[in-house]
Amino acid sequence: MELMYASTRDAKERVTASQAILRGLANDSGLYVPTQIPALDISMDKLAKMSYQETAFEVMKRFFTDFTEEELKNCINAAYDSKFDTEEIAPLVHADGAYYLELFHGSTIAFKDMALSILPHLLITSARKNEVKNDIVILTATSGDTGKAALAGFADVKGTKIIVFYPKNGVSPIQEKQMVTQKGDNTFVVGIHGNFDQAQTGVKQMFADKALAAEIEQAGYQFSSANSINIGRLVPQIVYYVYAYAKLYANGEIKEGEAINVVVPTGNFGNILAAFYAKNMGLPIAKLICASNENKVLFDFFKTGIYDRNREFMLTSSPSMDILISSNLERLIFRIAGDDASKNAELMKKLSTEGVYNITPEMKTKLNDFYGNYASEAETAETIKELYEKTGYVIDTHTAVAASVYHKYQKETADKTKTVIASTASPFKFTRSVMNAIDTKYDVIMVDAYQDITIPFQMSSIEFFTLVKEHLTEDGVMVVNMNMKGSSEGNINQYLADTISDVFSEVYTVDVKYSTNRELFASNNKEVLARMAKNMEMEEQAELISMMDQVNVGLIPYASGSYIMTDDKAPVELLGMTVIDALINDAVSYYRSIYESGGIKALLEML
Repeated sequence: MELMYASTRDAKERVTASQAILRGLANDSGLYVPTQIPALDISMDKLAKMSYQETAFEVMKRFFTDFTEEELKNCINAAYDSKFDTEEIAPLVHADGAYYLELFHGSTIAFKDMALSILPHLLITSARKNEVKNDIVILTATSGDTGKAALAGFADVKGTKIIVFYPKNGVSPIQEKQMVTQKGDNTFVVGIHGNFDQAQTGVKQMFADKALAAEIEQAGYQFSSANSINIGRLVPQIVYYVYAYAKLYANGEIKEGEAINVVVPTGNFGNILAAFYAKNMGLPIAKLICASNENKVLFDFFKTGIYDRNREFMLTSSPSMDILISSNLERLIFRIAGDDASKNAELMKKLSTEGVYNITPEMKTKLNDFYGNYASEAETAETIKELYEKTGYVIDTHTAVAASVYHKYQKETADKTKTVIASTASPFKFTRSVMNAIDTKYDVIMVDAYQDITIPFQMSSIEFFTLVKEHLTEDGVMVVNMNMKGSSEGNINQYLADTISDVFSEVYTVDVKYSTNRELFASNNKEVLARMAKNMEMEEQAELISMMDQVNVGLIPYASGSYIMTDDKAPVELLGMTVIDALINDAVSYYRSIYESGGIKALLEML
């Protein structure tokens, strides 16, 4: 039987899965929801033996019923491949009595890769199935991670364009660099003066603008979305909760049918909603623990039944959760309202016009599956420090919010149920916050004096980090006068110097200057460029210099340090990736190898 999708604001609208994926948002600005949640009618013994890709097929085929087996398997296999650094795709790590579900092993080291790796394939397949002639314009708002993952997924995908809107001062320098350096003739990035909620509201308004839709239709385009409002992003997220449970069962950690708790750091409510859908499919989940940061609008909602976005917007160390309008909560509201589209539409109108709505007592009783709480900035940092000192396991700030709330839940309830915590980003992506939490001596301290260090363009990583270590002060501060020896073409030296300054400002206070010593560089300039050109399959040095001028080739803009490209580290695997992507991936592997071999102390010593 084909599963249909309805709008949360108009019960009469019915579309297929592929149509819902194509449209992203319903015509009335509602979100598409399945008319019923399909049962996970497969034995746990079978699931326990499945790979991630096989599990994904078993879950998704129950939701995307108008896709053929071949179409769906092609999408899954194209998504969950070598882009992930582990064959498990989403491994479980046991630490301090909880199971951390690591969702950050994709190309942008954040959980958004889990769904955005497959969405482009689902979208293109949907377009083909529905004989769409228009090019599809993806409109996406991001608080940091979604943007890069979406840009990477849709880059140069024929028949699509993607426009990402982000808050100019609301993402980390690394997240911004990842987005603005994305290659692809069909990719566009817009920084807005405002916060994520305003970016997301603007995207929704564009979807709702009938005149705009008619205008772009005439031009041969139509809108869709890569945000979690698109059901094509939400359903793939259900998979990893099923996979995690099956692996716990396969490893003998739980008995068949034994319930677990799930903790999710939450901003836009999509990730925890996926866990709620998994529970409604029949997965044995007892309590859904919703963890917020200081933007605790969801905590207040679960506590009072009142959703009120009329409050100060807080910038925190967990920026992907800095959200006051949790779009996916609408799907839950629709559900607890008894699938009453008119009631849901009434509440959403109040949210739009007044910024607040109040659910009925009857609706509130249907939230008993949820527990909500929040973690302050101090509690988040303390959780990172305590977990590391106790176990040696390092988590990022978003995951720390979840772990902190989990500890509060345990203290309040004394519940000993085995618990999975969604680990949504690599600690290597928020290194400064993580390092500061573990030891405050790595905080930025302003100093007047600085060491004069000359760093050749082709210095090796080991030489570079040795040099850095030698010039660290006792307080862990490094101030550098960087004399870059680079090409005389364009303003590459300024780019390099600016990038180093940007990078080191994440951990150190840096006075970065640049100078061009053409005589020193002239002797090896041609050899270095020729080697790079060969590795990058470019024949013209001028073309290479132009690329270097645009994307700061030669440096990894990474929070825990900077990495000079070496003689043997020229980017040789750049097909389908930007230079920055390749270098960041190299840095992540490099830092991770240090950490895994010697722990965080070895990493800190290296820096």
